[in-house]
Amino acid sequence: MQSIVSYPDRGPYGKNSYRGNCSGLLIKDIIQQYKLKSLSDYMVGGGTTEDVCKEMKIPGTFLDLNRGFDMVDMDMPDRPQNIMFHPPYADIILYSDNMYKAADIQRVYGFDPRKNDLSRCPDWGTFIKMLNYCMSKQFAALEKGGRMFTLMGDIKKKGVLYSMLCDIAKPGTLEQVIIKTQHNCWSDRQTYSGNFVPIVHEYLLVTRKDEGLLIPVAWGSHGVLDLTKSHAASWRDSVFAFLQKNGECSLDDLYEAFKESPKIKTNPNWQAKIRQTVQNTRYFTRTLRGHYMAAAAA
Repeated sequence: MQSIVSYPDRGPYGKNSYRGNCSGLLIKDIIQQYKLKSLSDYMVGGGTTEDVCKEMKIPGTFLDLNRGFDMVDMDMPDRPQNIMFHPPYADIILYSDNMYKAADIQRVYGFDPRKNDLSRCPDWGTFIKMLNYCMSKQFAALEKGGRMFTLMGDIKKKGVLYSMLCDIAKPGTLEQVIIKTQHNCWSDRQTYSGNFVPIVHEYLLVTRKDEGLLIPVAWGSHGVLDLTKSHAASWRDSVFAFLQKNGECSLDDLYEAFKESPKIKTNPNWQAKIRQTVQNTRYFTRTLRGHYMAAAAA
């Protein structure tokens, strides 16, 4: 394998009708590259990992919501040596009551798969929370020395990129990120305008469990940076951003806005610094005596 892989032919693995299946040739390359003696998949979907493992005569556990295993509410059934994890890409493809009937699962296994179907999460935040729970739960069950292979993709909606790679929990030792090109996508048949860049790749994240109890983990997080309280932003950029948002303001308004800025701790003359800053006519316009606004873009 190399850091970029491509499989135009998915191979005779898994159900062709089960949308979202990855190429079984990727699974074969993973097994051969890492010399795996076993591989389990607890979101096996249409059965791709299972078919490859049967062909290569290596054991594993192969489960899914559509086979009666709810990863959120049920304990992991064993301690696998290696795990293949190919979760839904949020709501891009709906699984329960689309790829299979929820009523069938309820009748046979006694639970409603729609409850913890990751493809039914109402928003990105909920999806990532459930995804990371499943990621952590599987990694906890992994035997020491084992690997987890997580195949995921990014999503773009209304000009915003939602990145599974950025937001997913990364437990253990980060060993490799492999880029997998996509083929025969629905988006291949679409025409896009403007600056929209179609997504034609996925990521394979390879993480290794070197420790059994104390596991390093990297978590993606989101927050809001207030530039009036930023160390990194300059006085010019902080003041400009404040005026751009609030419109015309007095010097007293600016003093009030920046009175808790960490920058004032190293500048006892910070009010004079604000007055000096707004004198820059390239970025600020005086409207009245002691009143300023952000200058219009040139």
